[in-house]
Amino acid sequence: MRLVRYTYPTSRSLAPVWGGSARLPWSGLETEMDRLFENALGEYGSVASPTRFPVDLYEDKDNTYVRAELPGVSRDDINVEVVDGYLNITAARKAPAADGKGEESFALSRSVSLNDAVHTDKVSALYENGILTVTLPKREEAKPKKITVAVK
Repeated sequence: MRLVRYTYPTSRSLAPVWGGSARLPWSGLETEMDRLFENALGEYGSVASPTRFPVDLYEDKDNTYVRAELPGVSRDDINVEVVDGYLNITAARKAPAADGKGEESFALSRSVSLNDAVHTDKVSALYENGILTVTLPKREEAKPKKITVAVK
């Protein structure tokens, strides 16, 4: 019996050569993956706009909540309104100018689509420690109801 020592192939031995330059088998995979994610995610995969801010949405049995972090924004510079099935939040942040003279103002905005389950007449907002919480009460017919089942 004759033993032959195995050697791992190098990438050069795996790659075909076209026009004098080696092409790795996985080249272009990262670009193709990025393209697929961009097509699948659309707007959600893009870099956030400097005029938009992130919001958290969560709910309990009675309400839906929209929570936004707006540090450095004065309470007077925040506007919350419900128009045509959308919750619109706008804010203005003032900061010292880059040249040290005066102030610069940045406008921020975000819109959240509301469903029919929200009682728009009873929407309330609270701003504490840089966090805006908008409470969207659910209509009675949209709240979950417990139904007992009779066993015969």
